[in-house]
Amino acid sequence: MTNATAKAPTPLSTRRVAPIFILVFVDVLGLTVILPLLHLYAAAFGADPLRIALVIAAFPLAQLIGLPLMGALSDRYGRKPLLLFSQATTCLSFIMLGLATSLEWLILSRIIDGVFGANLSTAQAALSDITDETNRTRGLGITGAAFGLGFIFGPLIALLSLELANSLAVPAFTAAIYSFASVLLTAFLFKETRPPQLRGRGERLWLSPALVLRYLLKPALGILLLLMFAQQMIFFGYESLLGLFTLTRLGFLGRGNAVLFLLIGLILVMVQLRYIGRWSARLGDRRLASLALGLLALGLILTATTPESPHPLYLREKVERDLLSALPSKTEALIGELGLKLPADENRGFGGVLWLFVAIAPVSIGAGLIRPALNSLITQRVPALEYGRVLGVSSALVSAANASAPLLAGLIFQQAGSSAPFLLGGVLMALICGLCALSWRGHGKSY
Repeated sequence: MTNATAKAPTPLSTRRVAPIFILVFVDVLGLTVILPLLHLYAAAFGADPLRIALVIAAFPLAQLIGLPLMGALSDRYGRKPLLLFSQATTCLSFIMLGLATSLEWLILSRIIDGVFGANLSTAQAALSDITDETNRTRGLGITGAAFGLGFIFGPLIALLSLELANSLAVPAFTAAIYSFASVLLTAFLFKETRPPQLRGRGERLWLSPALVLRYLLKPALGILLLLMFAQQMIFFGYESLLGLFTLTRLGFLGRGNAVLFLLIGLILVMVQLRYIGRWSARLGDRRLASLALGLLALGLILTATTPESPHPLYLREKVERDLLSALPSKTEALIGELGLKLPADENRGFGGVLWLFVAIAPVSIGAGLIRPALNSLITQRVPALEYGRVLGVSSALVSAANASAPLLAGLIFQQAGSSAPFLLGGVLMALICGLCALSWRGHGKSY
């Protein structure tokens, strides 16, 4: 589609989009209260690094089953019933987490949430129902903005609840409260977006590897789904190791990382609420995706080259003492097995901190653009009857990447050094960006 024939973007309906934004934000807020502390829950039960990785991977592994299932069911029965069920299940899983008395109970709580808590993909399907090709990328960016706001406030709430109660159960119950609030918001504010005449139509191919394989075997759609998996594999390896990297390179503990997540969240929100719509209209979704991949590559490489220069207030002995006193039992063994090497007191200054904050900008902008752009392209390859199903498969592939990325990136981190996973990820992301730019050349702005 050329510039002359390009359609003007259809305005988004604030009345219909606002409830989706609010319920996603509240739901993500509960999730992000838990995420920064999940490894501490496992360590409290004496878990070694391998079992900690299993706890982190349990949720995305379970989503491999849950996301396609819940997406297909929402196509068949409507978005609202599935949102209510998935949010109630998420609330239950957080209560289980707060009451957990064993590592097995902890893992079970994450599996239950992973299988039945497909809140985000169902909300994305609802947004796809009320948007068209001209404004879908901006609409899907709404969920990303809610995610960014969650990353601003969730970790801060987690730190505050720990400071006030000094108990890992309190953040879990706090997350359950937010999750229950999202159930109420959905029940009273959300209007069903899938018309009754569309429910129950289409093939009854809900959940199974066959569904994923069927979409992957469609040439144009399969490439987009594989691209979603590849970029998420690289990015989540970065995301899952960033806290460990800042500890070993800059001496950051909770407060430093809270500021970092705050900055990331602010950039995500700004990009997805203010810029993604106009950039999508100007560039088209293909070029927007290529831009996002390039920015991610740049940010990863810049992160890898962050100098080892701890912040001016850093004292190695104090950080070691704070780690041992703040974390649960088995901390000393855990640190030893991971082979953490804290930076020396020399070379303190602002150089490393400022360098990393510069590197955060392109990564955050790229992360804010890539999934809405790819999901918009993906929905353009299927009929409206299958929006929930294909977005469920897309989210399941993201979960597959999330399940494997921490283990692979952690192994590279331990064997080749702290910069290695970021540098390798940046190079791979740059290669993917180049391949996409070459394959999409000449297609204009139609997608």
